[in-house]
Amino acid sequence: MARIVVLGGTGYAGGHLVATAVTRGHDVLAVSRTAPAEPVEGASYRTADVRDETALAALLEGADVAVSALSPRGDMADPDLFRGIESTLARLARSEGVRLGVIGGAGSLLVAEGGPKLVDTPDFPSEFAQEPRILDAVLEDLRSSDEGLEWFFVSPAGGFGDFAPGEATGTYRLGGDVLLTDDEGKSYISGQDLALAIIDEVEEPAHRRRRFTVAY
Repeated sequence: MARIVVLGGTGYAGGHLVATAVTRGHDVLAVSRTAPAEPVEGASYRTADVRDETALAALLEGADVAVSALSPRGDMADPDLFRGIESTLARLARSEGVRLGVIGGAGSLLVAEGGPKLVDTPDFPSEFAQEPRILDAVLEDLRSSDEGLEWFFVSPAGGFGDFAPGEATGTYRLGGDVLLTDDEGKSYISGQDLALAIIDEVEEPAHRRRRFTVAY
């Protein structure tokens, strides 16, 4: 059993991760700004502002793994602010010996070996481009971090989110830096199966200091 802290634990990705981690018998602390409307039985919840370094440090005490399911939206949409939060989280995780996981988006994945990135393709909506670019910068910061920091970065499939919830299948495929698609060129993963892949990674680390992607 691991002590897992999920930052953004009441959002779409974070909520599924909390539920799956509890089901697998882990000790889970979900962190969010507000209390959840429907808490997961067996999980602990704490409200906190992750922009507060002192609060962030307290959350990591005694943790084995911390997973950031935060999104650069709303009042955290500023690139420097969000990147700074993730950088502080990484520094604290290294200091505490906590393995850090970050859930990013699909936008920074390559559409094929050699590129381009999905966010840089002509059909990618420009109004949604900032978020994947910020998360891509977070990934680059992790890649350049000190070897003492244990981390993994997860990029879900292109069609991941509450707009396409899907169903739990108990299966998934793993990839590296290239977007995974099915035989029809589609890229999807449900919230439940993304969470399954992440908990599998927590229990049996296979991507040390690396990014991986998850899709059907």
